[in-house]
Amino acid sequence: MEVIKTRIENSLTVLLVSNFEKSKKYYEDALGCEVNEHWAIRDNFGLGFKLIQAIDIEDVRPNKGTWNTYAYVKTHDELDALYVEFKTNGAIIVSDPKVTEYDWGAWKDFSVQDLDGYVIGFGSGNRNS
Repeated sequence: MEVIKTRIENSLTVLLVSNFEKSKKYYEDALGCEVNEHWAIRDNFGLGFKLIQAIDIEDVRPNKGTWNTYAYVKTHDELDALYVEFKTNGAIIVSDPKVTEYDWGAWKDFSVQDLDGYVIGFGSGNRNS
């Protein structure tokens, strides 16, 4: 018997934040998200977060040494434009765009960080022809 999988349209990351109002403003102003009472969404859930006020500051625990979320952008040119947009809007840049060569092509990515230290990576790949 074949199991039919239902398609998942998108997902989001849940983040416990230390200052809900400041976080909402950062996601809106620096990252270009549409923000409401709990959601910070960009590009129809291309990037999505549920922001929740932490009851205890000790509960705000970003991943150490890696991303908390990673988002894909279609082309290197779009990735570069996104980087300029974020930098212009005052996003906290963790790593500038960097290209890594592989046998299949080139991968380019950069990272930003929010006010609580959550790191969001953005990347794009170009295949060799």
